[in-house]
Amino acid sequence: MSRSMRVLQVGGIATFAGISYYIYSAEGSPRVAEKKFEHDVSAAGARLKGQDVSGKEAQKKGEVFAKEAGATLDRTVDSVRGEVKQADQVITTKMHEAGSKLDQLKDDGSKSLDKAYKDTNKELQQTADSFDKKVTQKTSEAKSGISSWLGFGGK
Repeated sequence: MSRSMRVLQVGGIATFAGISYYIYSAEGSPRVAEKKFEHDVSAAGARLKGQDVSGKEAQKKGEVFAKEAGATLDRTVDSVRGEVKQADQVITTKMHEAGSKLDQLKDDGSKSLDKAYKDTNKELQQTADSFDKKVTQKTSEAKSGISSWLGFGGK
């Protein structure tokens, strides 16, 4: 075999192996294999032109992005903490106000209840005294009336 024939055989085997690789990795789909092949050719061309992003450069860009994202997250967390603290202060203030109003209402209610009790008790005592006087008066009138019928009265 001549040398050129051997180069053609090796080239054919390499081509067959490459096509087989892409079809196998695309799970038998020729369109997907073609897209992967185009992507790999494009990436290889970019490396040859010096446009390839190396691992270190990508890591640096990733670190910068992470720092910016972290700073944004820190600002957001600080802002939320401030708002929560402010809301907590408002809630605490409102709770103290509500407690004071409740205490005032309890005091006012118990004072009103005590006054109503005393007033009602006083009226009840007056009514009972009045009733007692009338009963006593009517009883003595009835006694004198009965005594006069029986002849005990008037002496």
